[in-house]
Amino acid sequence: MGCRAGRNRLNEVGRGRLTSNQCGYWRNGLGSARPVFGASVSRGRPGRRAVALTFDDGPSPATLDILKILAEHKAPATFFQCGQNVLRAPELSQAVAAGLHEIGNHSHTHPNFALESADRIFTEFQRAQDAIARATLKTPVLLRAPYGVRWFGFRQMQQRLNLTGVMWTVIGRDWKLSANAITDRVLANTQDGAIICLHDGRGITENPDRRATVEAVRRIVPALLEKGYHLETVSQLTAARR
Repeated sequence: MGCRAGRNRLNEVGRGRLTSNQCGYWRNGLGSARPVFGASVSRGRPGRRAVALTFDDGPSPATLDILKILAEHKAPATFFQCGQNVLRAPELSQAVAAGLHEIGNHSHTHPNFALESADRIFTEFQRAQDAIARATLKTPVLLRAPYGVRWFGFRQMQQRLNLTGVMWTVIGRDWKLSANAITDRVLANTQDGAIICLHDGRGITENPDRRATVEAVRRIVPALLEKGYHLETVSQLTAARR
């Protein structure tokens, strides 16, 4: 089924109601998607006991709480950060970069890109790319579109900025669920190679309430380890696919 040109339709992707191949690209058996909207991945190789925790919309003050939990378990994660948040608090991005983690690009101002021009798409990710590189001295190689919504122009932007898109296998819906519900949802749906999507921010809000996410992470990380999963960054997880 082809993707209809409209924000409401594409928003369904971000809410997890549509699969990626319903929106103009195909996915192979390893969770790798090809153009129309640019290359992306959504999981590692099945059969390998490893998963990747990812966090969107940061950095925010909650990022430090999450970093402490991850450090206790020597667990790496991938943080998809908004450029405007990085400019506001570069020290938080630096704290992420100083650990075992990697930072991906989540656009500059967290817009919904449905129906946006190729120029707007490129400018958003270029500005975020520059902000992250200035703060951390590391240039992202991964991106995640806000709300999971990609549009025409993503393919060219990814090629120009040398970025690979990352979707998810499991999304915690932690913008609205309790810590118990987030934990249950993630643990019930995680399988080998899963990329788990949570949030350490909320768009470009300065100090969002992420207490439910922090508490869920406090429970999810040891539970995954107890189940025998090895926690990796997205780059580590997807490298094993090649």
